[in-house]
Amino acid sequence: MSNKRVILSIKDLSLWFGGVRALTDISLDIYKNEILAIIGPNGAGKTCLLNCINGFYKPQKGEIRFNGIKINGIPSDKVARLGIARTFQNIELYSGLSTLDNIMAARHVLMKQSIFSTFLYFGPAHKEEVLHRKTVEDIIDFLEIEQIRKQVVGSLPYGLRKRVELGRALALEPKMLLLDEPMAGMNLEEKEDIARFIYDIFEGQGESYPDTPVLRDGVDAIVLIEHDMGVVMDIADRIVVLDFGRKIADGTPAEIATNSEVIAAYLGEK
Repeated sequence: MSNKRVILSIKDLSLWFGGVRALTDISLDIYKNEILAIIGPNGAGKTCLLNCINGFYKPQKGEIRFNGIKINGIPSDKVARLGIARTFQNIELYSGLSTLDNIMAARHVLMKQSIFSTFLYFGPAHKEEVLHRKTVEDIIDFLEIEQIRKQVVGSLPYGLRKRVELGRALALEPKMLLLDEPMAGMNLEEKEDIARFIYDIFEGQGESYPDTPVLRDGVDAIVLIEHDMGVVMDIADRIVVLDFGRKIADGTPAEIATNSEVIAAYLGEK
């Protein structure tokens, strides 16, 4: 990995809540053009790490740099504008809005025109709105959810709501995508669909979506938290293992599969 460009660097990161240590001295580099999986038993600190990266938590110690910019302590909306988007373990959607409106709501974070210019229907705000809506329609097409574009998301099956949440993350045009258990609670067919979308997002779709850069060009890196080890071994370039808030292993899927410390952590051996 030494010849690859580091796009996100974590140095000596620690997070605690009162007397409970969630993360302890985590150091980790994430490289351009890789899918990194973060695995570990429940309570290992995986989601806490993502929350620190995208600004939901402020670690008490350590540093996070994204493309050279220090981002720990920056609010999550500003982190999103820098190019980091995520999905959540527990779905975070506006349950009373439609699929289209949910994805458009995320897209509005990137809108440049002032709210006052929206009163000028034929002004810059209207033109920008049209361009953003074209991007949203491309995302809906890519995720194969055209049939539910006008449906209220609170009435949708779980697997489709997961797709809508992925669409919201894509609407932010991320350079790095953080996925927190995107396949949790899904059946085999739904998992296969999400795995396909993840890989297609990572690689990019070329001229199939010429006007939507995140679909056309792909993303620089994906960080994936997932308990389905079959999926992890299939799509991850590298795996980091956490246990009780500490990093215990970092390597290729083949290296992790035979790591005695990792096996012990999952089997509960001392």
